[in-house]
Amino acid sequence: MKTLSSLFNRKTLVAVALGLATLGVAAQDLRIGFVNLERILRDSNSAKAAQTKLEQEFSRREKEVQGLAAQLKSASEKFEREAPTLPEGQRTTRQRQLVEQDRDFQRKQREFQEDLNMRKNEELQSVLERANRVIRQVAEAEKFDLVIQEAVYINPKHDITDKVLSGLNGSK
Repeated sequence: MKTLSSLFNRKTLVAVALGLATLGVAAQDLRIGFVNLERILRDSNSAKAAQTKLEQEFSRREKEVQGLAAQLKSASEKFEREAPTLPEGQRTTRQRQLVEQDRDFQRKQREFQEDLNMRKNEELQSVLERANRVIRQVAEAEKFDLVIQEAVYINPKHDITDKVLSGLNGSK
């Protein structure tokens, strides 16, 4: 029985060794690339253009919301100063007006933020689609087997972000 067991162990070891050797050869042929998506979204012309477009599109509304905030703050401070000298009826009326003004401000601020976030996501999606097309083109042209976008550590020789940025900035 002992010889059968030792024969089985030898065969297993040989099989494992051959498997590891095969993996080593396959790993040598495997071409891996890495793309820093954060850099793409920060440095590409299309990402910068999207940011500028959003700023232009929402600057008026942002100023409007900021103006409402300033009005509310001013009215609140004025009420705080005058409240002790106001008759009860006037104080209650002004308090209600402040609450209504605050509610209006909160609603407009929330709508602004929701609209801005929705448009940011649309623009981000557009930039990501273009980036993914360029990544695929670079990967196919340079015969990469795998391109990853997130990693704990990456050797700089595998970083193809600059090539992707060049492709993105060169195409419209």
